[in-house]
Amino acid sequence: MTPLQPNIAEEIATDHVEGLLSRREALRRLGLLGMGTPAAVALLAACAESSKQSSPTTTATTSGSASPAAPPGAATALPTTPITLPGPEGRTLQAAWAAAPEPRGGVLVIHENKGLTDHIRSVTGRFAGVGYSALAVDLLSEEGGTAAFTDVAAATAALSKIPQDRFVADLRAGLAELGKRVPGKQLGATGFCFGGGLTWLLLTSGTPELAAATPFYGPFPDGGAITESKAAVLAVYGALDARVDASRGAAEAALDKAGVPHESYVAENADHAFFNDTGQRYQPTAAAEAWRRVIDWYGRYLA
Repeated sequence: MTPLQPNIAEEIATDHVEGLLSRREALRRLGLLGMGTPAAVALLAACAESSKQSSPTTTATTSGSASPAAPPGAATALPTTPITLPGPEGRTLQAAWAAAPEPRGGVLVIHENKGLTDHIRSVTGRFAGVGYSALAVDLLSEEGGTAAFTDVAAATAALSKIPQDRFVADLRAGLAELGKRVPGKQLGATGFCFGGGLTWLLLTSGTPELAAATPFYGPFPDGGAITESKAAVLAVYGALDARVDASRGAAEAALDKAGVPHESYVAENADHAFFNDTGQRYQPTAAAEAWRRVIDWYGRYLA
């Protein structure tokens, strides 16, 4: 397994335990990751037992029909444009680009383990709508792009098998492109779930070009240390997301040791992926507050 595969497998198992995936679908997705049936069955059982022992229960929260308000930032979002940009080793990367008329800074948006979806394009446009030109790199570019996958589970499996070094290189290429498009401006990075973990990976890999970062419910790398990056970090978590919250202490300790400005926001009554308004765990109140804090953070450290 790559270092990212166990976390993706645990996420699939958690989705099953919380009723978001059937047992059959969870086993199928774990199989696509390369996990044999006995190991997959054992993981589902272990996750179910862990859930029973957790308190309070981590039931998914959905927005339902009683939440007609637009997702945070959507009302002023600008359209995105598909672009290509030069990647490492002569590769070409696909991306979504949204230009702010008078950019206060630039934001690299890092997608979830489903790839570059319409939701991530929307978030990219939302940043542009509040003054930050934004770029979202499709980390499946070498595989033909996210659009080449008709099965979202297959896209996730493909992402799980990509070496971490390639993700870092592709994201740095995205930052270089962003820097060209907003010359003289400070750069930030915002990632969600899998992308939140990759935001932490950028920080622990050393990214002097980043002035700020706001990882959303991303697991901190095992044994990770922040030694070169000086980015100011706002880390966003959901109070019900026990799986990712388990790494929060390590993240905060690494930030303390690095001596960089940092804060953690733990959203009440919110689970993993609570910001994704297209998902079953969307929590509009928590999403709105997280968006407000992220924009305030970038106002302080980018603009």
